[in-house]
Amino acid sequence: MAPPFPPPRKKNFGNLPIDIDAVMNHPRRVQRLRGALERVHDGIAPLIDIYRPYLRGSDALPADGRFLLVGNHTQFVGGEVLLVPHFVRRAIGTRVRPLADRRFAQQPGFRSDLMTAYGGVVGDPVTARELMRHNETILVFPGGGREIAKYKGEEYHLDWRGRSGFARIAVENDYPIVPVGLVGGDDVYKSLVTRDSTLGRLSRTISARLGGDADMAMPLLRGVGPTFIPRPQRMYLEFGAPIVTTKPDDVSTEDWVASVRDSTKQSLEAILAHLLAVRAEDPFRKLNPLAWASAAA
Repeated sequence: MAPPFPPPRKKNFGNLPIDIDAVMNHPRRVQRLRGALERVHDGIAPLIDIYRPYLRGSDALPADGRFLLVGNHTQFVGGEVLLVPHFVRRAIGTRVRPLADRRFAQQPGFRSDLMTAYGGVVGDPVTARELMRHNETILVFPGGGREIAKYKGEEYHLDWRGRSGFARIAVENDYPIVPVGLVGGDDVYKSLVTRDSTLGRLSRTISARLGGDADMAMPLLRGVGPTFIPRPQRMYLEFGAPIVTTKPDDVSTEDWVASVRDSTKQSLEAILAHLLAVRAEDPFRKLNPLAWASAAA
């Protein structure tokens, strides 16, 4: 009897070559697209303000833009990808360079140009070091794509699984780390099943068979009512205090990398806990216009 699913097709994204020159020197079509995106960005700023996202800590961002932002992914991934660069630019005037998962970054044609124009690059130590060499503002999500696909009960939980690459590169380049947390994105859609439920296991099995990665399986979701229409949710964003990564002389590199990773994770978890507490007391959390005057500031 033939198996119910074909064997998984695994792509070795790690061996795909990286064009280092393209990280900093974009072709003209991408430069034009970047200019268009910047005009769009300026145009939507008033629209973002209408929805009154809660913001804290942007006034303490290093003015020189030389830091690594470490954030959390949510199911409504557009929230963090849009708002973090938006408020960094408004605060200090610099462009944020998100590090994208290779499976998303290796997109053909216009999609690749769009990501590049937005500032995105392949999430790889080589590209990260190049950006740091040019003192760029960088954004990374250590949880990667698997932190997007959250099942019931996993909202706002970090899923780093011991990843420390971001901390190692920051230590190597003496690059400050700024934790940044977003709450609201995991409430736009509600997960209906747990990871270990029958439907949860089935979705992960199918994902593993079709794509080779069970962790990227999307759970059963709903938005407004039983539909996929996004639920109106206020977004809560907080930038933490910069974390110094300069290694002390009396500490080994491995121990210091682990310490920086743990400090960053603890700081980000504390930010998320604070934002969840703010949201719990906020009558404007569902963007109710009648609660506008009482929205948490």
